[in-house]
Amino acid sequence: MRAKVLMASMVMMAASLALTAETWKNVSVVDSQCVDKVKANPDKHTVKCSLACADQGYGILTSDGTYLKFDAAGNAKAKAAFEATKKTDHLRADVEGEKSGDEIKVKSFTLL
Repeated sequence: MRAKVLMASMVMMAASLALTAETWKNVSVVDSQCVDKVKANPDKHTVKCSLACADQGYGILTSDGTYLKFDAAGNAKAKAAFEATKKTDHLRADVEGEKSGDEIKVKSFTLL
């Protein structure tokens, strides 16, 4: 009986963790240093500036104007995508991850 209760608890815990994963589609990606400067029009923020400010880290601007920063893995994925792109601005992406407070633990990052 005890094993069944333990197993049921583990299944419920795993299910609740899976529910915390979120996806943000077609969101603006901005470095932390420039977020206040470009909040009004993040699509004009350039790849060149984003790479110059990469050490500050990246994040997304949600539709309500909230800034959610990336974890280290997300910063690395965003920087690699910016280094590889031929785009000059309009930095939008689909991001999947787990939100904790104002940070996203990024699982996938696709530059659009």
